[in-house]
Amino acid sequence: MSSVYLQERMNFDDILCLIGGFGKFQKTLFVWICLPQIFLAFHMLVSVFTGAVPPHLCRSSWPSAGAPASSNFNFSHLADPDGRPELSCTAPLNHSSAGDGSPTGNCQRGWEYSTETFQSTTVTEWNLVCDSASLNNMASSIYMFGLLVGAVVFGSLADKYGRRNIILVNLASQAVFGVGSAFAPNFYVYIALRFVVGTSISGVIMNAFVLGTEWTGSKERMLAGIITDYFFGFGYILLAGVAYLIRDWRKLQLAISAPGFLFVFYIWLLPKSARWLMANDRKEEAWELIRKAAQMNGRPLSKDLQMRKVEEKTEVKKKHSVIDLVRTPKMRKQSLIVFYLWFANVFVYYGLSLNISDFGMNIYLTQMIFGLVEMPARTITLFTLNRSRKFSQLAFLAVGGTACLLTIFIPSELSVVKTVLAMIGKFGITASLSIIYVYSAEVFPTVIRQNGIGMSSMCARTGGVLAPMMYLLKGISPQVPMVLCGLCPLLGSALTLLLPETANKPLPDTIEDVEGSNISEEGDGCL
Repeated sequence: MSSVYLQERMNFDDILCLIGGFGKFQKTLFVWICLPQIFLAFHMLVSVFTGAVPPHLCRSSWPSAGAPASSNFNFSHLADPDGRPELSCTAPLNHSSAGDGSPTGNCQRGWEYSTETFQSTTVTEWNLVCDSASLNNMASSIYMFGLLVGAVVFGSLADKYGRRNIILVNLASQAVFGVGSAFAPNFYVYIALRFVVGTSISGVIMNAFVLGTEWTGSKERMLAGIITDYFFGFGYILLAGVAYLIRDWRKLQLAISAPGFLFVFYIWLLPKSARWLMANDRKEEAWELIRKAAQMNGRPLSKDLQMRKVEEKTEVKKKHSVIDLVRTPKMRKQSLIVFYLWFANVFVYYGLSLNISDFGMNIYLTQMIFGLVEMPARTITLFTLNRSRKFSQLAFLAVGGTACLLTIFIPSELSVVKTVLAMIGKFGITASLSIIYVYSAEVFPTVIRQNGIGMSSMCARTGGVLAPMMYLLKGISPQVPMVLCGLCPLLGSALTLLLPETANKPLPDTIEDVEGSNISEEGDGCL
């Protein structure tokens, strides 16, 4: 690259071309980014086990006080044809309360729970069954609301204080409050602690992804999303084994949280985003990091080149906010479409997961299988993303939506066919969800990228909160949930046509880059 070209044009993608877009520095960075993803998956999915509802029976419904202990009592007759322990709530019960601040069922002599699968769960400890079962659902909703709050708060704070600082704060918060929830004295303290854990998970997921994206060259940028997804999927699978070995909910919560304190070493290991520093007019700090990255990649920059680039003219620094996402026409159109895509992907992803998980199989085996199914979905995006972000997003949304819609035409007796179609739908949505991480980071310019990702994540978490409620619509028609799971992705597929192609293009740094169509007109930044 000639010095004339360098003087005429400067952006961070040019710098990455000079120092290496995916050298030793970036590969080391991805190791630090990916390791927490395993534990993030643990926290996201652990409630499947810690909040499980074993078969149960009120002792007051037994014929005599000398009824057999739960270890000898046959709980199998309590399950309905779908395997849910509903019949336990139909026995005549006596009303009382414990008076210790913990929710209890309306059962004077207490509940007896099967210990065949779990030694203890939050449900068995605080009797979150029958009349109190809604409290168990409330715990999940509050946790999801924590994810939403974290997406809004830490998206904005990261644009102001930097990606690295917010990651470090949230890793510490996740460890402290995660361990704290393992020692919660009552249910209400537990859900409050889980709420804070939820906010911290959003802060880590978003900012780790953006930090990796901003240090990666345009041709390898998709790895920022796909590689981290793999580690999240690995955590998804690994949790099944950890939960199988640890059947007590407090010990399980402690086991997935305590290792988080090891991430204190990230204070010395995790770099800042030089792209963010450049955009915030902190060029000296940025160039110190760039020199270090260039040295690690074996492509050091000359002093003359560094001085010429540092002396480039700079724009007047502007303060940006969430309003800038919708202030200008093209940015507004792209932002609203991306927000909907996040909502639709997560809404359908969790909607399908809740639906197809009711196989009546061993819960640990089911968890592992669902984790394994997601791996090929993420793998296939590696072969499509570099060709086209837009077509990949559009195609997988169409596959997922079409497969879900087809299930409503399959007779109920052909359950295997319906299940296969549902799994195809989940395959498409999982692939689409992996793509939207990469795609949205490339649509939003650097100055408001974290605001954009934060608002997108908020929309995604809204979809996650609404997904369980979707199945309340079965009272209207059994087909309604799958109709929604089909139509939402298909609408998203159509809207994707209005987004720009970003494959192998420089990241936009300013809103003017977006409004001027630079993102679609520039080359890949390496000449």
